[in-house]
Amino acid sequence: MKLSELGEKEVVNLNNGGRLGILADSDLIIEEKTGKILSLIAPDRRFSSKLFGIEKNGIEIPWDAIRKIGYDMIIVELDS
Repeated sequence: MKLSELGEKEVVNLNNGGRLGILADSDLIIEEKTGKILSLIAPDRRFSSKLFGIEKNGIEIPWDAIRKIGYDMIIVELDS
């Protein structure tokens, strides 16, 4: 699978069915030494605001929280 194909997929939380966005709109956190993907940051428009000078505009999804990469979506399992 190509990275461009992954980017088109929607990220969905298995626990609550919440739509977390499109992977192409996300950022990846990568371990510099190994190149391993540690997590992705999905934009969360619901919480895109400044609180105490800290801007929270994404949800960090650990790579090991990914349960399935399907044809149209990526299923993740998050508690919140």
